Amino acid sequence: MSLLLPPLALLLLLAALVAPATAATAYRPDWNRLSGLTRARVETGVIVSDALVPPQVKAFVTQDIPFYHNLVMKHLPGADPELVLLGRRYEELERIPLSEMTREEITRWCRSLGFYRKAAPDAHVPPEYV
Repeated sequence: MSLLLPPLALLLLLAALVAPATAATAYRPDWNRLSGLTRARVETGVIVSDALVPPQVKAFVTQDIPFYHNLVMKHLPGADPELVLLGRRYEELERIPLSEMTREEITRWCRSLGFYRKAAPDAHVPPEYV
């Protein structure tokens, strides 16, 4: 017995299967607003419970943030995890939702935005990143 689907239905099925895996990477910030980007913070709710914060985000928050220069974590009860991009005067430039991202995707965002990752949390930061 073979399952024959019309081409349109097959494409819709394929799109439905692929969409959840690519939803987080489809986010596009407004790059024009980010010209004054100097720092960021990750706002998130409880990081102790995996039920409230996805494990990949929890791993980034607890293990990776200390390595980044000008990136901090701010605990806000009940907040969905977001990367909040800030300008020179701490004005909010953009918010990137993190709930659906993997740890690697969040790391790629930080690198693409120009955040310096130190070799160790207390390591020296090169002058061009200060």
